[in-house]
Formats: sequence, structure tokens, C-alpha cells
Amino acid sequence: MQLSHPYFFLLLLLMSVLPATGLMAAEDVIQPDPRLPETTPWDLKALSKAPEFEWLDENSPVKSLIYQGLEYRGKPTKVFAYYASPATLNPEAPRDKKYPGIVLIHGGGGTAFREWAELWAQKGYAAISMDLAGSQPVDGKNPHDRKFRNRLEAGGPDQSHKEKFEAVKDDQSEHWCYHAPANAILAHSLIRSFPEVDKDHTAVTGISWGGYLTCIVAGLDNRFDAAVPVYGCGFLNAHSVFESSINQLPPEDSQRWMQLYDPGQYLQAVQMPILFVNGTNDFAYWLSAYQKSYEAVPKSTPRNIRIEVKMGHSHPAGWKPDEIARFVDQYLKDKTPLPVVQKPAIKDGKVTAELAEPVKIQTAVLNFTTDEAPNKERKWQTLPLEVEGTRITGPAPPADTKIWFINVTDETGAMTSSPLVSKQ
Repeated sequence: MQLSHPYFFLLLLLMSVLPATGLMAAEDVIQPDPRLPETTPWDLKALSKAPEFEWLDENSPVKSLIYQGLEYRGKPTKVFAYYASPATLNPEAPRDKKYPGIVLIHGGGGTAFREWAELWAQKGYAAISMDLAGSQPVDGKNPHDRKFRNRLEAGGPDQSHKEKFEAVKDDQSEHWCYHAPANAILAHSLIRSFPEVDKDHTAVTGISWGGYLTCIVAGLDNRFDAAVPVYGCGFLNAHSVFESSINQLPPEDSQRWMQLYDPGQYLQAVQMPILFVNGTNDFAYWLSAYQKSYEAVPKSTPRNIRIEVKMGHSHPAGWKPDEIARFVDQYLKDKTPLPVVQKPAIKDGKVTAELAEPVKIQTAVLNFTTDEAPNKERKWQTLPLEVEGTRITGPAPPADTKIWFINVTDETGAMTSSPLVSKQ
């Protein structure tokens, strides 16, 4: 081809224009897992593109911004978020260093939390914490108090019962459960576009409804390298405080909600390592649902679990466990792995379980309940176990035990659990 050929110059023109029109590199585009259901309602290719945004405060250690969400009632929405990194906290940090990223998803009644973003920035991460209820916390006020929120003029659906459940009868653009996962993925796409973020090392964690969303997002967005849902899980129509909210809908609406928005539909597509964190007596997400959610993740995916006896339920309690950062560090920074306890068994009146890899264990205990009370009211008992090498042994729980599991604590104080075993 001669250089003077008119098509050559047209080709050069197209090559110069395409990057400016939003052409994405292949690694930036979500590659949907074939195990996702055909009913998946989100346009994952569109969500792979970094949304338009503007800084509200670009100079503080924890910055604030607004980014564009999906359309709601015919108009684009705005999403408020806090962003922090080691570089924003320390003006003397190297300008050319890249940091692993993390998306922080609040729970019911929550909002964007400045302190949460700052906490992860102190751990060496570029962190974004956004409000998924169309609001913005009042600066300088207690963000945990709902009265200190301002509704954004272009905010998306609120996080009320109506928007979460009853709206399922309406167009999907009215559903909080449609907007919230999308806006979490858009937050991921946004920070991946920041020069200081190492887009090849990102994670997501969420608390309560944020844990619910983490389970969905982990199945949708394969660009994440680790996921940690806290409290939230799937199979909510039979094993959660929300079962009546779902089952009291008209049958076709209940079926639609479960088909589109129950995490059980999406956990089967999780490709990245995932750590489930919950308490034995959680009022909202019961252990039976947690067991099913853990088991729904493909066995080829690295899975771990941390169940704490009588763990509290709140945002601070949900981001407190050190094991969350340990797990993320394990996969994003190649740090010391958490212990993994394989599913235990009972034989000849004894419990036996194996550690997946040799780890120095300080203590091992058997937690069990014989109580038939509702999940949040059950009384738990604990028995000590012995550890020799990778084998954990000890007395079996009583014959009338309803559910049991093993906890191990390593030499750093990190605690993990075996998969749950149910006799129900």
C-alpha cells in the first residue's frame, strides 16, 4: 500500500480518535463467567468503563468525589464517595508508586464512610467508599446517624424496604438491588482508571447488605482478585430475616426477586478467592444460609471462612476483624496466608479435620449448639481440640447437636473456621 493512499490517512485518523472515544483495553473489560444465569440484568461491558466524575474535595487526606451512576427515572444518577490512598494521607509519598485498590460497600442504613477509606489507606491500599442510597453524609457529623445525610438531587433509589423489595414489580431501573451492584462495579472501574492504582491487584469487601452486594459483585466482576463479604450472603428467601419480605411478595414478584437479586444466583460464578465472615448469632444472615452460600462457590475457587461466636453486627464490628486485611494481603500483596481448615468429619466418636497447608496453630476449638431456638437466640458451647501437624482431633459434639464447626487460631492471633456441619 502506498503511503499516499487516501485509506491510509483515514486509518491513521481512526487510530488517533479511537482511544479518546473510550476504547478499553481487553483487561479492563469484565469477562462474564459462563456460569452466570441468562437472566443477569446488568450490562457488564458498559459497567467496565470508568464513569465520569468530579472531585468535591481533592486536597484533604481523604478526598471526596461524585461519579455518574445508572439512569433512574430517565435521568443519570450521581454517586457520592470518599477516596484515600497512602499518597493522599502522606504528601511525601512517592508520586510514581502504585497501590492495590479496594472497593468498600456499606450495609443497610450505612453510607460512604470516611474512616473506612482512611483505615484501608493506612494499610497500604487505594480505597473507595461510596454511598449507595442516593445520599451524601454531612461533613463533620456522625456518619452512622442517618439524620446526618443529605439527599443528592440526582441520587438513585433509597435503601428502604420499598426500593429493595416491593419495587421489583416495576422496571428494573426502579430497583435498589439493580443500581447498588452496578454502582459498586462502577466504583471499581473508576479507581482502576486512577494512575496511582494497580489495577491488576484489587479487592472488594462489604458489610451486611454490603456483604450481600459483595457476593453478587464477586460473581459479576472477574477483575477483582479477592472478595470478603461480611454477614451478607445468599438464599435469603428461606434462611434470613428477609425471608418474609421476599415471600410475602406476589409469587411472580418473589420469583423474580430471587432470580435477579439473590446472591445464590451469582456465587456459582465467583472466580476470585473469597473469605466469608459472620457470627454465630447474626440476626439477619443465618448460618444455614451462610453454609449454602459457601458451598455455592465453585470448589476450584479458593474459599475460606471465619465464624465468630456471638460476633456483633454493625459497620465498626464488621470492619474490625484483622483477618479481612490478612486475606486481602494474602492475594494482593503475597503476604502470609490464613489457615484453611477443611471440612471436618466424625468417626468413632471423634472429630477429625485437616489443615490444607502446614501452619503453626496456637489453639483449636469445636463450637457447637444443641439449641433449637432461632439463629440469633441460640446458645453455643466450646470444646478444646488437639493439633498435631496438619491434623485436628478431639471429642465429637453431642448427638443432638444442630450445627457445629471448628475454629483455629494461628501464632499471629488470626482465626479461621472450618466449613459448617449441620445435622438439621
